[in-house]
Amino acid sequence: MTAKKGAPSSAVASKNITKRIKDLGDWRGATLAAVRALIHEADPDIVEEWKWMGTPIWSHDGIVCTGESYKEVVKLTFAKGASLADPKKLFNSSLEGSTRRAIDIREGETLNEAAFKTLVRAAVAANAAALAKRATAKKSKASKKK
Repeated sequence: MTAKKGAPSSAVASKNITKRIKDLGDWRGATLAAVRALIHEADPDIVEEWKWMGTPIWSHDGIVCTGESYKEVVKLTFAKGASLADPKKLFNSSLEGSTRRAIDIREGETLNEAAFKTLVRAAVAANAAALAKRATAKKSKASKKK
């Protein structure tokens, strides 16, 4: 997977995410650090990005999820969450949308780590399937022009 032109490198993004975790310095930083570790455990090939005026992003063939920190919540928004199976009901925010779903974690709450890693893997698989579908459509379109 290649970085988009003008996007900061993954190394720079990783440094920015580490700095954000340190700067938060409270339960939100600890939560973001724990979630980050789980994401990397679920997919060692995940790419860290830093977008939209300072939002941590984890991508693999497209955005898997974002990690935003607010006063009362750490919000993990899955770009294609509405299309993912969530048997453990981790999604508890942005439920009305047709595309995204989010997990809001409040101070003192714990996350079902196994279910979360399964969700990350499902998001990666959904991105890979969408990428393959686009590639097939592009090939089909190109062959029709000949």
